[in-house]
Amino acid sequence: MRVVTQFLLLLCLVISISSNAQHDTLPRTVTPADSLPVNVNAALRIVNLNPYFTIHADSTLSYNLEINKDEKKYYWFLRNSPVGLRINKDDGMLTFKAEKSFFLSGKLKYDVEYKVNVGVQNLSDPLDRADTFFTIVFYNTDIAVSKVKPTVNSTLTVDEGDTVSFKVQCDNGSFPIENITFFANRPLKNFTLVKKCDDDFTWMPPFDFVKDSDSAKIKVLLLSFVGVNKFQIRDTATVRIIVRDALNYPLAEEDYKLSVKNVNTYILTLKYAFVQLDKSVKSTKSARTGFDITGSTTALTGSILASSANAGTQKVGQVLPGVGISLVPIKEAVAPQKVFDQNQASLVRGSIKRLDYMVRDNALVGERDPDIVKKTAKLKEELKQAQIQLIDVPIDPATNNMTEEQLNQYFSSPRVSKKYRTKK
Repeated sequence: MRVVTQFLLLLCLVISISSNAQHDTLPRTVTPADSLPVNVNAALRIVNLNPYFTIHADSTLSYNLEINKDEKKYYWFLRNSPVGLRINKDDGMLTFKAEKSFFLSGKLKYDVEYKVNVGVQNLSDPLDRADTFFTIVFYNTDIAVSKVKPTVNSTLTVDEGDTVSFKVQCDNGSFPIENITFFANRPLKNFTLVKKCDDDFTWMPPFDFVKDSDSAKIKVLLLSFVGVNKFQIRDTATVRIIVRDALNYPLAEEDYKLSVKNVNTYILTLKYAFVQLDKSVKSTKSARTGFDITGSTTALTGSILASSANAGTQKVGQVLPGVGISLVPIKEAVAPQKVFDQNQASLVRGSIKRLDYMVRDNALVGERDPDIVKKTAKLKEELKQAQIQLIDVPIDPATNNMTEEQLNQYFSSPRVSKKYRTKK
C-alpha cells in the first residue's frame, strides 16, 4: 500500500513537469514598448493645441490639431474665426492664407488679437466633446513712412506787407511724427514757430525785405520743415516763397503823415464848432434861468404884498403874480430851448473823441511799419465818415479866434466833461 502511494505521487510529478514544458513551447504576443493602449474611458482633450499664433501678412498657416482618441469618430469646428481661417472637420487641419487684400479692405487688422473658439465633437455621443480657444495675431513688417505736408504748394509768390499763413500737416504712417524742426535760408522776425503737426506758420514780409541790390526786385525764401519720429527717421518738406518788392515806403510814410495832419486839422475845426455850440446852449440856459428866477421872485413878492394891511399894497400884490406868469411865454419867445444845438454839440464831441482815438490806435510801430498802408487807409476812411456824418453841422473855421491850446483847454475842462458825460 505504501508502494502504491509513492507511485501515484511520482506519476503526478511527471505529468506536471510535462505540462509546464508544453506550455513554454506556445507562442507569446509581446506588446511593443513605444505604443500605449487606448483608454476609452479617458476624457476627450486636444493634445497639441498652441494657444497663440503669430502670422505674418501674406503668409500661410498649416497646423494639424490632434486628440487623445480615435479621430474617425469625431468632427472639428470653429466659432468666431477671422476671415480666411478654416479647419478640416475630419482631421483637425487648420489652414489660413493671410492675403493682404483682407487687410487693405479692412476685414482684418494688424496687431489685433483675434480670439478663436475651437471644438471637437463625438459623432455618436453629444456629451463627448471638448471646447477651448486660441489667439491669432497678424503683423506686417512693411513700414509706411510718415510725411510732412504743408497745406500750400511748394512755391508761393507774395508781396511785401502780405501775410503768409498755412498749416503744417502730417501724413502719419507706421510711426507717427513726434516733433518738427523749422529752418530758413534767411533770418526771419515776427513769425510763429512750428513745433508739431497741425501747427500754423504765419509770417509777414517787412517792406525792407527786398533790397535795391536784389535782382528783379525779388528775394527767394526757402522754408524747411523736418519731421522726426521716435526712431529718428526724418522727412523734410520745403516751401519756396518768392517775395516781391511792392511799396515805396518813403512815399507811403509821407502819405500817412498827410492823413494824420488832415485828421488833426479837422479835429481842431470840430473843437471850435463844439465851443460855439456849447456857448450858444450855455447863453440860452442862462437867459432861461434869469426869466425863471425873475418870474418866481415876482410871484413870491406879490403873495407877500397881498397880505399887507395897506389897500394899495394889496392891489400891487394881486397884480405881481400875474406879471410873473406872463414872463413864461416871454421866456419861450426870447430864449427857446436849443435841444438841437445841444444834440449837435454831443455829436461833435463824440466824433472828436473817435477821431482822436483812431489817430492813436493807428500810430506807426517801428522804423518801417508793415501795416502802414492799412493804417493810412483806415485814417482816410474814418475822416471821410466823420465829414459825412457832420455835414449839417455849421462849421466856419474863418471866425476861429482861439488858439489850439485854448480849444484843447476848453474841450477838456471838467465842466464840459461833466456836462456831456453819459448818465445812467
